Amino acid sequence: MSPLYRVLKSLRVYWAIVGGAFLSLLLLTAANAITPQLFRWGIDRGIAQKDLHVVFLSGGIMVLVALGRGLFNFGQSFWAEQASQGVAYDLRNKIFHKVENLSFSYHDRAQTSQLLTRITSDVEQVRSFLGTSLIQVVSSVVTLVTTAIILLLMNWRLAMITLALVPLAGFVLAQFLIRNQSIFGLAQERLGDLNSVLQENIVGVRIVKAFVRESAERSRYTAINRDLIAVNMKTIGAIRNTFPLIFLLSNLITLAVVGYSGSEVIQNKFTIGELVAFNSYLLFILQPILLVGFAAPAIAQAAASAERVYEVNDAPIEIRDRPDAITLKSCIGRIPFENVHFRYPGSEQFALQGISFETKPNELVAVLGMTGSGKSTIMNLIPRFYDVTSGAVRIDGCDVRHLELASVRSKIGIVFQETRLFSGTMRANITYAMPQAAEAEMIAAAKAAQIHDFIASLPDGYDTLVAERGVGLSGGQRQRIAIARTLLTDYRILILDDSTSAVDAQTASQIHAALDDLMHQKKCTAFVIAQRISTVRNADRIFLMDKGRLVAQGTHEELMCHSPLYGSILESQMKQPVTLD
Repeated sequence: MSPLYRVLKSLRVYWAIVGGAFLSLLLLTAANAITPQLFRWGIDRGIAQKDLHVVFLSGGIMVLVALGRGLFNFGQSFWAEQASQGVAYDLRNKIFHKVENLSFSYHDRAQTSQLLTRITSDVEQVRSFLGTSLIQVVSSVVTLVTTAIILLLMNWRLAMITLALVPLAGFVLAQFLIRNQSIFGLAQERLGDLNSVLQENIVGVRIVKAFVRESAERSRYTAINRDLIAVNMKTIGAIRNTFPLIFLLSNLITLAVVGYSGSEVIQNKFTIGELVAFNSYLLFILQPILLVGFAAPAIAQAAASAERVYEVNDAPIEIRDRPDAITLKSCIGRIPFENVHFRYPGSEQFALQGISFETKPNELVAVLGMTGSGKSTIMNLIPRFYDVTSGAVRIDGCDVRHLELASVRSKIGIVFQETRLFSGTMRANITYAMPQAAEAEMIAAAKAAQIHDFIASLPDGYDTLVAERGVGLSGGQRQRIAIARTLLTDYRILILDDSTSAVDAQTASQIHAALDDLMHQKKCTAFVIAQRISTVRNADRIFLMDKGRLVAQGTHEELMCHSPLYGSILESQMKQPVTLD
């Protein structure tokens, strides 16, 4: 239950609201506690004595108390709900902030659907616990204590029979929580799995339809949905096995109380009014126990959900600023790799082995190699998306691990191999990293990326809305928008990770020509990862990667002369043999 304890500690921020809810709860309990005494007074002093004044007076007071109960009940519910909404708001913000700051390695392992379930469904379970179940439990405890004191003062023998239900029911409910909390956690996991299949099918609906896999995907979704139903039925079975026992105990206690109090009335040791009052208090004993019983599944669910929420919130941020991190104020673009070895977290194989090189300022470096050779991995180490396993990556002589992340990444412009656009306008996507950019700067970046003419031809131009994930745009158009977005930043190091793979050769040539002009104007160091030799042959240096190793480097002409691997790659692309000197 420690995650629930952390949730309760978060209520301290809303102490005034919680105080209002608790005060309303106390007043409601007092109003409930005085009602049976009004019945007792009205019966014994009014009806039994045939005193209409007392009857009407007690009735009038009961009406006022009923109005108070309604007001106090609204107050406790309203304040509790407001506090729960505040905690849920804070939790969602904390998780989102944490997800934004978690390292790439965490996102490589985490399922998007599970994260979505935790930030939505699990947070809602916690909110529901605070807004409903918690107030029920606290109200039940206060009511039980208050009623127990009153019963002991009225008739301690009868009170002991009545209160015997409390520890028995408490034991049954405790066993329920201990035995079944894991089932509620499993239910949330199954919900996350179901959301995963749903997300995959929504995002990949074109692939599903293209390969006529609708039936197979429906079967997969139905199977996981069936698993979710099975787990939920287990939770229902656990509730079914618990509550009949509580009802049985309460009925037996009620029978004992009615029998004993009836004999007391017959012997004139108990008045009719006291009997009615006592039976009313008996309901105040049974009702809180039943409320706690009904709240028990919600508590177990909230405990499991809170644990899942705090698993994300407590996840370590592997890539973060050191306490003595240095701000990279300027950058000339000298980047040495010193015997770099790298292995992705959880992998047993090295993605990079013994990589050593040094780029010069304003140099254009092309990185070439077969798929899986480690090209993109090298690029991920420069902005420190990952930390090296051994060795060092430096920028202008300083280890990137000693630099402030924000200052390093603000000097690096990067176009990822996988293009991601956001819902919004063309303008918002291009100026994503530089919202304050001038119109002329935005258009210049779009022209360099060979996308301006297309955008200008649209009815709304740069104010044209982009659908979610860029649906409606071709792969090349999305890629060029991503290039324009990067070119608009204040970069000193430019990384293009196979950024023209989705455009035709002529457009790619135009983009690279424009990029060459920009790189000379801005005097930046540039890395270009490409599959086609035709796009990198004019680079100052070409790095040839193979199985995580840098096997050759040089100009196009030098590699043609000395690298058989480079020659074989060129031969496969040109469809004609190449003779090495």
